[in-house]
Amino acid sequence: MLARGLRSSFLFVVWCAPSGFSQPPVTRLNPAIKEIVDAVSEERIGATMKRLGEFGTRYILSEQDSPIHGIGGAQHWIADQFRSYSPRLEVKLDPFTAKKGQRVAHDVDLANVVAVLPGKLDPTRFVVISSHYDSIAARVGPGTPRTDDEGPRNPQEVEPVAPGVSDNASGVAAVLELARIMSQYEFDKSVIFIAFSAEEVGLLGSQSYAAKAKQEKMEIEAVLNNDIIGNDVAGNGFSANSRVRLFSEGPEDSPSRSLARYTKEIAERYIPSMTVDLVFRRDRFGRGGDHTSFNGQGFAAVRLTTPSENYANQHTATDTFANASVPYAARVARINAAVLASLALAPKPPVVSRPRTGVRPSGGIGAAGSPNGAANTPGSDSPPAGRTAQGQAPRQMGPGLSRGKSGYDAALRWDSPKPEPDLAGYAIVIRATTSPLWEREIYVGNVKEYTIPDLSIDDVVIGVKAIDKDGNQSLVSAYDLPPVPPARQIGATPAAGGPGGQ
Repeated sequence: MLARGLRSSFLFVVWCAPSGFSQPPVTRLNPAIKEIVDAVSEERIGATMKRLGEFGTRYILSEQDSPIHGIGGAQHWIADQFRSYSPRLEVKLDPFTAKKGQRVAHDVDLANVVAVLPGKLDPTRFVVISSHYDSIAARVGPGTPRTDDEGPRNPQEVEPVAPGVSDNASGVAAVLELARIMSQYEFDKSVIFIAFSAEEVGLLGSQSYAAKAKQEKMEIEAVLNNDIIGNDVAGNGFSANSRVRLFSEGPEDSPSRSLARYTKEIAERYIPSMTVDLVFRRDRFGRGGDHTSFNGQGFAAVRLTTPSENYANQHTATDTFANASVPYAARVARINAAVLASLALAPKPPVVSRPRTGVRPSGGIGAAGSPNGAANTPGSDSPPAGRTAQGQAPRQMGPGLSRGKSGYDAALRWDSPKPEPDLAGYAIVIRATTSPLWEREIYVGNVKEYTIPDLSIDDVVIGVKAIDKDGNQSLVSAYDLPPVPPARQIGATPAAGGPGGQ
């Protein structure tokens, strides 16, 4: 739902040939989302990056009571920017304490800066864009900078100047710019804009926030974390200013991988001059980011970052505005704008499996192999779903994937509790198990079950997504195998009479 009458009037169309599903979907740009993307101001992003660098340092143990220097001044400046955009933004400081430890010299009270744009249709379902606003410059000895993620081990290793423009004033600039633009619109879901503190000393701010979100049972559908999106020339001269890396945690069809595929599809549709490079890995080797705090709590979260990192500048006094690329940061901000707006307008993902006891909730990413008529659990010798032993009553049907009555089809069932009033229907997507992206699509209408004849569910990955009447599409919920029970792990001894390896 968008203000100013900007909801588009087209329907996302997918061809469904009677003989199969090889024809590609016909897609168009949502003019409202395109307007949001086009509103991203390179000038404003540059001004924010420069201003944050002018605080001198945003190290967690720097000044808290100065309006012009240190982390305290930066924190209040960011909050004031959020408040200036719209009275509809609910702005607050989210306090936590960084305890004394290897990377923190003494206890210190800090705060994340949070702005919430309430949704009109589903206000308790959230999509998040985040970054961190603290900075750091450390040395391992006189004149020798530390450029890893270990941080200073004692006060003597802390450099007094840490402008942190690329890492990570650039990410904060994207968050602020999207808050400015999107706060002029209304969306179905609530949108959260966050600038985290204490990322540079162990992700402490995001860990605090994500843990509280899990405890409070917040329905966070997606987190787009932006970290180091402000430079486009690496230390070795390599430049890829039309590409951005997107890191996502596994396994293959985890919620984060679903978000990564969605991000690539939507971003490249609205900003065709940019390429989103999917990296199926939690983060870079030896490095970390705030998205992993959400991964650890079971939420879908990904990291956007430049492929042209300059390690000589990171975590040093030379991470300055002069060494940053404002045009590149603006391009990545536009990617975020397209994806965040699409998610905020889209229906919620379908439910494709019933929750399994003792397994971490997967945020709607389903599993074949549930006891509801779905495909057989690994190690089971029972008949294919849809068949029962003689005299046995059929099992209760629900969300799941089976081989259908014939035993050779792909029979899908899904659910959508409290569907949106503008829901148009659903599309089934299919890909090879080794393919990173969805390859085929069938629009099936507003139904909750569908059978694809003569398709082996064992040889492909199948998912379902919801589509509203304006063409906004949800994240894909993929049917997947359940985790292997501990007793069946490789090398474990089967119970007496139990099945062995297959």
